Amino acid sequence: MFLRVIALLLSLLGAGPLMADGLDARGSDDFSLRLVQADSLSDDTAQPPQAFEIRDQHIKVPTIDLTVEPDDLWERIRRGFSMPDLNTDLVTDRQIYYINRPSALRRIFTRGQRYLYYIVEELERRGMPTELALLPMVESAFNPMALSSAQASGLWQFIPSTGKSYRLEQNWWVDERRDVIASTNAALDYLQAIYEMHGDWQLALASYNWGEGAVGRAVAKNRAAGLPTEYQHLNMPGETRYYVPKLQALKNIVAQPELFGISLPPIPNRPYFVTVESRVALDLATAARLAETPVDEILALNPGYKRPVLPTNGSQSLAIPADKVEAFLINLQKHDPASASWKTYELREGEGLEGVADRLGISASRLRQVNGLSPRARIGSGYTLIVPSDSEGDRISLSSLMPSRPQAGAVEPPPPPPPRALVHHTVVRKHGRTVVIERRVPVNEPAASSRSGKGGRHSAEAESSRSKGSGGKHAATPPAKPSKKHR
Repeated sequence: MFLRVIALLLSLLGAGPLMADGLDARGSDDFSLRLVQADSLSDDTAQPPQAFEIRDQHIKVPTIDLTVEPDDLWERIRRGFSMPDLNTDLVTDRQIYYINRPSALRRIFTRGQRYLYYIVEELERRGMPTELALLPMVESAFNPMALSSAQASGLWQFIPSTGKSYRLEQNWWVDERRDVIASTNAALDYLQAIYEMHGDWQLALASYNWGEGAVGRAVAKNRAAGLPTEYQHLNMPGETRYYVPKLQALKNIVAQPELFGISLPPIPNRPYFVTVESRVALDLATAARLAETPVDEILALNPGYKRPVLPTNGSQSLAIPADKVEAFLINLQKHDPASASWKTYELREGEGLEGVADRLGISASRLRQVNGLSPRARIGSGYTLIVPSDSEGDRISLSSLMPSRPQAGAVEPPPPPPPRALVHHTVVRKHGRTVVIERRVPVNEPAASSRSGKGGRHSAEAESSRSKGSGGKHAATPPAKPSKKHR
């Protein structure tokens, strides 16, 4: 028995070097596996706990130097992730949905390249989680022109009333719900407000989609019933139930794109656009030429403008690609405002649209079309007209900015009343059946009135009696009363 104990002790003493050699040979992955095995064995009270010496060189922990700004914007976004993760089957469902549509996902990521840097800058300045930079992917697929059936518009999908509450201007010239800078600031103000209300980012996101009042009532209902009040436990509409899982799925894909077989387009960690102020009257086509940039790119960076010409009240703000700002400023100094593609013209006292069109060398119908004016609309002094470009290319590229309705100040006269008509009834009896045939005869009001001195139906009847050579009330034979069967 004593010899067996000595042999067991010797075997235990030899296990230390062997275990160290095995760790060196297999690396950290095997080390983690061994720790799991050791923990499971330690549950056996008959076995004494074993101590292991862990050497520093055996631990491989990835490190991030937070003092160095990353070159890639995606990496900067990852560093700012700070929301609690949501792990539910709906998240898995949305991950599968996204990775099964790689081309659509790639388009969303590529479209977001223009706007992500500004959004991340604002989030970090406010100390907010950078997961929120991905929220426009859920809301609008990073399309600032997106418009929902509820009339929600822009990257952040503001409905008109909420937009007004957050001071987003909406008029004939601009819609700041679509403006990248204005709508982002409004959305982050709103998100901060509802986060402070609930103290939970998942409930704040649910409120952004469903309304803070609805979420508050759902939380109170669960609390009263003794149920959990976290997001995933609330009774909510299907759209809201999928809302946070969509964002979580996108967060997971951005965090580890290689795990999902997704390749993120590289986005440099530097501004994509710069805002410039100009006191010179500008239009979007001219701004594109001055910036040596395609018109479509200028439109994508300035989606808040609803017309080809920028409003003339005060200075004009334009977003220009950051690498084109120098060229834009140089060209702007040489720019002659008279050479602008699109212009505005304010009617003076006594002027009419037709006369202005003649002087500008454009047809009145074209001028009305560009300004959303119907042929019957009337405008007066002080009304600002948009004068279109002669370039066919500008017309095509800016066709989406043509108004369907005029701006305030145009008067649309009411349509003329429909012409009055005299109804003649003819009674036909055939084979014991009575049929009444109705015929409407237009009445020429002025002519009838001038002959009889009366208007309306009696003047027409008098004319009818004269044409038949008889007078009086029997001039027009009244129709026979139809039987009950044919009423």
